[in-house]
Amino acid sequence: MVFEIVKAKSERPDELLVGEGVLEILPDGFGFLRSPNYHYLPSAEDIYVSPAQIRRFDLRKGDSVYGSIRSPKEKEKYFALLKAERINGKDPEIIKDRVLFENLTPLFPTQRLIMETAKEKVDMRVLDLASPIGKGQRALIVAPPKTGKTVLLQHIANAITANHPECILLVLLIDERPEEVTDMQRMVKGEVVSSTFDEPPERHTQVAEMAIEKAKRLVEFGHDVIILLDSLTRLARAYNTIQPHSGKILTGGVDANALHKPKRFLGAARNIEHGGSLTIIATALIETGSKMDEVIYEEFKGTGNMELVLDRRLADRRVYPAIDIIKSGTRKEELLFHPHELEKVYILRQGIADLTPLDAMNLLLGRLKKTSSNAEFLLSMKD
Repeated sequence: MVFEIVKAKSERPDELLVGEGVLEILPDGFGFLRSPNYHYLPSAEDIYVSPAQIRRFDLRKGDSVYGSIRSPKEKEKYFALLKAERINGKDPEIIKDRVLFENLTPLFPTQRLIMETAKEKVDMRVLDLASPIGKGQRALIVAPPKTGKTVLLQHIANAITANHPECILLVLLIDERPEEVTDMQRMVKGEVVSSTFDEPPERHTQVAEMAIEKAKRLVEFGHDVIILLDSLTRLARAYNTIQPHSGKILTGGVDANALHKPKRFLGAARNIEHGGSLTIIATALIETGSKMDEVIYEEFKGTGNMELVLDRRLADRRVYPAIDIIKSGTRKEELLFHPHELEKVYILRQGIADLTPLDAMNLLLGRLKKTSSNAEFLLSMKD
């Protein structure tokens, strides 16, 4: 319907047509601007971009392009880009000097993302204490089934939009149920990109690659981008399905070469020297009864620099957030905490080290509910 309206308007020469989308470059050298309305997958509303324009502006996959377009000529199917006016929100002449994402210098995260929003949002307060997240973090939420990971992701997304409006938020749902996609779109203010479980694995991987390339292009311009991925396990499964068999099969039926691309996806998260960062917070599924899922988690276990471990035993007793505080943590957390905060967090960890996850969480929740903020809670602790 939108395509027909735009086509009808284009027949009026007094009106200049404009269009925008995210660039996908095909092997033949030309490309298309894909629409976020179709989750960056091919559609009738795509805009053709010629190889000459791609070379002229040194366009890359994932660039967000805005410009004037023309209607399809006879025997043509797509609108075509006439002139690029803005690329990633910048003047096209400026972007020729940008540095490729892979050549940017990665650093440890030093700027903390504050998740605490309100007194009653205790899950975000626990997250800030147990596993602080910085700009450029490569975070894994390790989750058995029915432990509240989806709700946790929604709360993280809403905390980011409330506390850090300068960050660009992208929620990526792979192999999820359609009703969960709708729920996420209604609950979260950021952009939600999805490929549901009834789509083929090729679409899962294409959507994920378009999302990560878009994020990289934004980081090249100094933006802080945050991707929430649910789930990394299902993305790895999709790559395993489409991967040509190498003849080397790991335990659980995982091809030896299948995990290279999902590792590159997660590995893209980094804090950039002189500005910009890409933060990826991804869920990894465990205790699903699938040996493949366990192998995938073990392969990714050492690649992240923050882990938040959810515990099924807490969820079974309806204790939320079902976080195992003792197993959860962030590497180089001293770069994110103020020295006085860090000292108090160490005391907290020493106090709960010998407790079970259930007792530790009940103790912490009881103390947090008596205070209005984490700062007040830490100040109330005795040395």
